[in-house]
Amino acid sequence: MNLNKVFLLGRVATPPEIRNTPSGQSVCTFTLATNRVWKDANGQKKEDSQFHRIVLWQRLAQIASQFLTKGSLVLIEGRIQNRSWDDKTGAKRYTTEIIAEGMQLGPRNTGGNTASELNVNQDSKSNKKEIVEEEDIPIIEDGEEIDIKDIPF
Repeated sequence: MNLNKVFLLGRVATPPEIRNTPSGQSVCTFTLATNRVWKDANGQKKEDSQFHRIVLWQRLAQIASQFLTKGSLVLIEGRIQNRSWDDKTGAKRYTTEIIAEGMQLGPRNTGGNTASELNVNQDSKSNKKEIVEEEDIPIIEDGEEIDIKDIPF
């Protein structure tokens, strides 16, 4: 058995762009930034950022374009896909993308100590969507580090 599954928790680095294919399907793309913080052998704090191209289809694309903005915290569940094409000069180009199959929006600042969270899952076999709202989610301020023990999976 094989498995191609990825979970990314990060901030939206570019505003989501939504467009439609010639057949009428919605597709949304954006860049997600993730970071890793550690201390080197000398005790110096180090940080590394990675950027991931996220692709969402159909209803997930519409929700992302409506609710996500640059800087938004989001959890993406999906699969890795590599593809290639020939550019205008005939050179072979390659890209690696995360095809989102689920998305959990991070907290939105509502002026209080709680936020609303929206979980969206798309079953790729039946195209069935599920939306669940939860209350009393703690707000994570910009720049605040996320402790791996706080992630619920």
